[in-house]
Amino acid sequence: MAEFFSSSEEETEALGARLAAVLPGGSVVAMYGDLGAGKTAFVRGMARGMGLSCRVSSPTFTIVNEYLGERDLIHFDMYRIGGADELFDIGWEDYLNRGAVCAVEWSENVADAFFGDEIVVRIEKLGGTRRKITVEGVELC
Repeated sequence: MAEFFSSSEEETEALGARLAAVLPGGSVVAMYGDLGAGKTAFVRGMARGMGLSCRVSSPTFTIVNEYLGERDLIHFDMYRIGGADELFDIGWEDYLNRGAVCAVEWSENVADAFFGDEIVVRIEKLGGTRRKITVEGVELC
């Protein structure tokens, strides 16, 4: 487990880019953090770190956004999902089998959909724009 501190949205994005650079295809990134903590900013950085130049926005109402390129990123927002059964109903296993990196916001809502090999990112608000970001399951220098 590694801890990082961010003082801005840009720093949070930069850490997301660092993580994405070391992730193999098929990785699942389970994200935890309060509303407004910076989960979507982290995913924006992941997209940049994967060489994607698309606009990244929270899929709160669409549930899933796909960002396609040399490396694909599938961005889930489980805020409105009632549990893992609903995630499986929208094709979770199909997404996993594509070999894309899957970033999942509000992972606590679908915790039993994970297989124990996911990368865990926790973003904690410390006040203002300051954040503590904990990454488990992968080495980041």
